[in-house]
Amino acid sequence: MSASVLYDVPGPKARRRNRVYGVISIAAVLGLIAFIIYRLDHTGQFQAGLWDDYQYANTQDRIIEGLLTTLKTFALAAVFSLALGAALAAGRLSDHRWVRWSTTVVVEFFRAMPLLIMIFLLYYAYFETQPMWALVIGLTLYNGSVQSEIFRAGINAVPRGQSEAAYAIGLRKTQVMTNVLVPQAVRSMLPSIISQLVVTLKDTSLGFIILYEELLYVGKAFAERTPPENGVYAFIPMVIVFGSIYILLCLALSSLATWIERSTQRSRKGAPAALAAGSATVMVNPSQSAKARPDDDGGPQKGPKTD
Repeated sequence: MSASVLYDVPGPKARRRNRVYGVISIAAVLGLIAFIIYRLDHTGQFQAGLWDDYQYANTQDRIIEGLLTTLKTFALAAVFSLALGAALAAGRLSDHRWVRWSTTVVVEFFRAMPLLIMIFLLYYAYFETQPMWALVIGLTLYNGSVQSEIFRAGINAVPRGQSEAAYAIGLRKTQVMTNVLVPQAVRSMLPSIISQLVVTLKDTSLGFIILYEELLYVGKAFAERTPPENGVYAFIPMVIVFGSIYILLCLALSSLATWIERSTQRSRKGAPAALAAGSATVMVNPSQSAKARPDDDGGPQKGPKTD
């Protein structure tokens, strides 16, 4: 039995026991899936007639309209939440104590407030005729407070020597933040930012509760139509179709984040060489120009010869 630095390699008995546990777990999961499929089939959820509505052009147009509405809501909420998160992060990093305390209260309040309650409150109090803004503002307040903590943690993760060096050459705090800390912090906090944006995208589905005609509301309307066959509502086709759309949207957003992260990594790999070359030029040339070049014998430099 070989040893490992991180853990003890299991022996023959432990490997056999782990295989048995693995087989039992897989069998239990497959059995649960088979039972769910059996129950859905027994209640008529797999009838071919439940898919008839999705063949019509009117249904497809409604799905596209719901998709565009969802994307519009997500775009507004994403932009506003990132802006609010940056402002709240700046407040929590402020040198003024009263700014830090007041910003902390705002962040902790909206992080603790359930998003659904916030949307309900905004809808019935201010935006009963404009449900989109109740959803957008609710998503902005909640996700903006979460994004602010991501920004603050990313900036605090930058080594302190970076800011100390920037202050040492006479930069103000705003210049240090925008030119030194934020560009370095973005690379480390980009995955967390994108993950929270994916949460924002999925939370747009809460709009159906306030009767906002986004993607899930359209799917729920299709599923609650008059049952086409044997008194069965078409919930399983709705879950398959609209769930697949949400999954594709989240995968597209995650792919975009992966592409951006790889692009920043490529640019970061090329930066040190260029920086090193530039610094070498700055260090070598002034020293050579400031000193007189000695002759080979170590004596003072001779002037030009005259005839």
